[in-house]
Amino acid sequence: MALNCYKCAKALPESFTLLVGRRDTCPACGADVRCCKLCQFFDPKAYNECRESSADRVTDKEKANFCDYFKIGSPGSNPDKERQDALAKAAALFKK
Repeated sequence: MALNCYKCAKALPESFTLLVGRRDTCPACGADVRCCKLCQFFDPKAYNECRESSADRVTDKEKANFCDYFKIGSPGSNPDKERQDALAKAAALFKK
C-alpha cells in the first residue's frame, strides 16, 4: 500500500503502513505522520472533521496527537487537494 504525505505529497516509507509512532515525520518535509490529516477517519465534512464519533476533539489536525482511533489513511488520500480541486471546479463553473 503506497502512502503519501498530506503536506508535500511525497511517498512515505512502507514501514509507516505497519506502525506509526507519535514522533514519526515525513522524511521529505518533516510533517507529522501520526496526525488527523493522515488518518482514515479524517473527513473535513464530518463533525469535528472526524468520522469516528467516539474520538476526542483534536484542534490542530496537522500536529501529532494521542488519538486511540488513529489508523493510517488510504493511498493517495489528500483532503486538502480534493477541496482545492472542488473549489477550482466551482469557480470555473460560475466564471463568465
